[in-house]
Amino acid sequence: MSDCCRCHDSKERSESEKKRLMNRLSRIEGQIRGIKGMVEKDAYCPDIMIQTAAAAAALNSFNKELIGTHIRTCVANDIREGNDDVIDELLDTLQRIMK
Repeated sequence: MSDCCRCHDSKERSESEKKRLMNRLSRIEGQIRGIKGMVEKDAYCPDIMIQTAAAAAALNSFNKELIGTHIRTCVANDIREGNDDVIDELLDTLQRIMK
């Protein structure tokens, strides 16, 4: 059985993958704290918007890395095992995140 599919609700990640993802999230968290500080200090609106766009791009980049890993591992493993339902799940996920 693969490390992740909808029936498991989890995926076992290597320490290096977990560390990479957590580092990215920590940087994004720092960006968000910076934006909150800008609002608290009444920063100029366009400056805040530029920072929120950078945070959004960082989240998109995080998702790209995560989905790439998901396709290479979970999706590929499930397809090899004959579970083609994973394709519909992937398409549904993509539609939900690309709104």
